[in-house]
Amino acid sequence: MSIETLSVIGVLALLDMLSPAIIGVTVYVLLVAKKHQCRLLLAYLTTVALFYFCTGIFLMLGLDVVFDPIVNALNSHSARSAMTIVGAILFVGSWLVPKKKTSGSPKPKSFSIGAMIALGFTTSFLEVAMALPYFATIGILTSNHLAFYEWLPIIVGYNLIMITPAILLLGLHILFKRFMNKPLRKIQALFNKSTSSALSWVMFFVGLIFLMNGV
Repeated sequence: MSIETLSVIGVLALLDMLSPAIIGVTVYVLLVAKKHQCRLLLAYLTTVALFYFCTGIFLMLGLDVVFDPIVNALNSHSARSAMTIVGAILFVGSWLVPKKKTSGSPKPKSFSIGAMIALGFTTSFLEVAMALPYFATIGILTSNHLAFYEWLPIIVGYNLIMITPAILLLGLHILFKRFMNKPLRKIQALFNKSTSSALSWVMFFVGLIFLMNGV
């Protein structure tokens, strides 16, 4: 796989770092939970990462039949024109996504390991349908016809990058607990303003990638 392709996948992984659910739940637990914050968050993040990892494995092993005709068709002029049009629609649409008020990030029913695992599964299941960067990555990997041992580390790395912001927040909270309350509340307020900001950025970059590959 070329460096350019890996760079595109890296950008897509960085987009998934903006997940409102992952960062929102992380901040909520750090601000509200009185104890066992590390265990609670690790249970949640592990569930999310494993869910997306298993989804990626399933798609990589089962979608060759779907992607092969698509990849072959992409060599045609009409297919590239269609990709350019879709990219333009996503690019322009990213500026038009309406802002929506939200009551806040998803919250666990209780601060227990079981509740955090359930929340991780629920939020992942609900958000995976809109995971444009992840599906784009799977498409790229499938179109390159990589061997299992070649694409598996990429899937692992992608999922680790996706939960990196949450791990960093947890680490900073452990090291500088006294000074993290105010920054965490600012992050919480930022992610509570609207549910469309992350979607706008995802549409913007995915549209840009489509435009670059379609022209």
